[in-house]
Amino acid sequence: MTSLRPLQTAAALLLSAALAACSSSGTPSNGTTSNGAPSNGAPSGAVTSPAQSGAVASSPAQSSTGALQVIIKNFAFAPAALTVKAGQTVTVVNQDSTAHTLTASDKSFDTGTIQPGASATFTAPQQSGDHPYICTIHPFMHGTLTVG
Repeated sequence: MTSLRPLQTAAALLLSAALAACSSSGTPSNGTTSNGAPSNGAPSGAVTSPAQSGAVASSPAQSSTGALQVIIKNFAFAPAALTVKAGQTVTVVNQDSTAHTLTASDKSFDTGTIQPGASATFTAPQQSGDHPYICTIHPFMHGTLTVG
């Protein structure tokens, strides 16, 4: 009879690799990191910790200060569809238990990696129309930014 031990070991290694990928962290591709260090890329995004942002969401699309906001929670963007004006600033708040990004399919905006409990901002593109986006760490997460 053949031993199942090699198969169990292989399955455990694959599971470990998959979990490590979900919890990997990186640096934002735009703006600054939460410790204020510049990151590589254009200054269209900035990452802050909750204490630095000072905004508390009153609804997923708008903070108590009236700023546009996308909340990441339970591996989903809320709202998944948001309409903004060209050049408007959008704040993305990660209320999930793992790191995420909000990255345009055409790379016209990108928050970089947002750690759990942190937030980041990006500037809406000047080009009007629909701009689909994903989380590059979890590509099944998607939404659409409409510039009107």
